Amino acid sequence: MDMLSKELKAIHVPDMKITPVEGEIDIDIIPPNVSVSSPQTFSDNILQWSQTQVRQWLLQHKLVQLSQLLIDCNGRSLVHLYKFMKQSQSSQILSILQEDSLRRINQSISLIELSCFHSIMHEQQRQQRQQTKISIKSTEINRNIEEVDF
Repeated sequence: MDMLSKELKAIHVPDMKITPVEGEIDIDIIPPNVSVSSPQTFSDNILQWSQTQVRQWLLQHKLVQLSQLLIDCNGRSLVHLYKFMKQSQSSQILSILQEDSLRRINQSISLIELSCFHSIMHEQQRQQRQQTKISIKSTEINRNIEEVDF
């Protein structure tokens, strides 16, 4: 340090003690007007979700900003939004959601939260399709059993 201090023509720099930095604590920041209830299960059919269920599902997935932005959306609206996001250009979606977000909740939309939403919706729809296939297969098996004469 002394050599560096002389090179920089600085006044004496006291020896510094190095203290290790502990890991960061993961804290969820939730606005005071947002209540987070305990995790609950939802119907497999998103189309049947109410506005309250959509909000709780978004909060359960830590999508606080979207829960505020989409407060008036039910399950059907959520599915339409997801389809619109998939079929439109990313820049167009981001621009429209940014305008809505600023107008409705006075915040810029979080691209990270939006990406998480897209990913979670994709997984939700994948699970729903898988559930539908299982249900169809079960129905076919039941029909075949009924057709067999014992």
